[in-house]
Amino acid sequence: MKLAPLALAVAAACAATSAAAQTWPAKPVRLVIGFSPGGPSDILSRMLGAKLAEGLGQPFVYDNRPGAGGNITAEITAKSPPDGYTIMMGNNSILAANVSLYKNSGLNPEKDFTAIVLVAGQPNVLVVHPSLPVKTTKELIALARSRPGQLNYASSGSGAAAHLAAELFKSMTGTNMVHVPYKGAAPALTDMIAGQCQVMFATSLSVSPYLKAGRLRPIAVTTAQRSASMPELPTVAESGVPGFEASTWHGLAGPAGLPQPIVDRLNAEVNRIIKLPEIRDRLAQQGTDVIGGTPQQMSAQIRLEIPKWAKVIAASGAKPD
Repeated sequence: MKLAPLALAVAAACAATSAAAQTWPAKPVRLVIGFSPGGPSDILSRMLGAKLAEGLGQPFVYDNRPGAGGNITAEITAKSPPDGYTIMMGNNSILAANVSLYKNSGLNPEKDFTAIVLVAGQPNVLVVHPSLPVKTTKELIALARSRPGQLNYASSGSGAAAHLAAELFKSMTGTNMVHVPYKGAAPALTDMIAGQCQVMFATSLSVSPYLKAGRLRPIAVTTAQRSASMPELPTVAESGVPGFEASTWHGLAGPAGLPQPIVDRLNAEVNRIIKLPEIRDRLAQQGTDVIGGTPQQMSAQIRLEIPKWAKVIAASGAKPD
C-alpha cells in the first residue's frame, strides 16, 4: 500500500511523457552540429533540417558548437531533456572514436544517446595542394618519407575523421607529417587552398567544390572499393596501402531516454526525405551516399565502430591537441 502513491506518480509521469511525445513537435527543434558552418556535418544538417521542418511543421534551429572533436555538441545533447527538442548530427568521430580519444570526457556513446537514424555516408578524399609534386599515393608516401616532419596535414579537428584517417595513413606507411587541427572542414580547406597545409583527408561533401574548380588535387579515396561518385579515383588500399579504409558516416541522435514515438517519427521522416530524388541528386553530386534504416541499425554501427577506432588510436598513438 505504501507504494501506491509512488506508483501513481510514475504512471502519471509516463502518461505525461507519452502525451507530450504524441504532440511533438509543438515548438522549434534545436539541431546541434559539432563542427563549424560550411563543413560536411553543417551542410548535411541544413539540407536535412529544411526538409524536416516542412514535414513536421516546426522550424529546425541550427546550433553550431565546434571544438573537442564534437564532444561539446555531444555533451550538450547528452545533458538536454529527452523531449525531442534537442538532437544532434553525430558521426563516427562523436559516436565511436571519441570514447577512446578523449578518455576523460565522461561520455558513453552507447548509454548517453538515443540512436535515431543513419543519414548518409561519404568517402574521405586524400587531397594535396597543387604545388605538391605528387599525383599518386605512392608518390606522396615517397615524398613524405624524404621530408619527415616537413609536410603539414590539415584536419577538421582533433579526433575528427580527417585526423584519424591521416594517423592511420601515417602508421601504415611509416611517414611523419605534422597535424594542424581546425574547428571544422571549412577553415581547414581554406588554409589548404592557401598552401598553409599540403595534405588532407577531406570528406567528399566538403571538398567537392574545390576539386571541380581545380584548387586542390585529388589523389585517392579512402573507401574499401572505389566510390560510385568518383570512379576515376583509385582507393588508397589499391594504391600501395593494402587494407586501408577510413570513411565517414553521419546520423541523428538524441539524449538517452528519448521517447520511442519521437524516435519513430524522426526515423520515418528522415528515411522519407533521403529517398527524395532532389536530395539524392544533391548528395550524389557531392560524393555522398544516403544510408537510412532503423535506429537499431545505427546502434549496431556504433557498436561496430567503437572497437575499430580504438585499435586505430592505440596503434597510431593519436591524441587530441
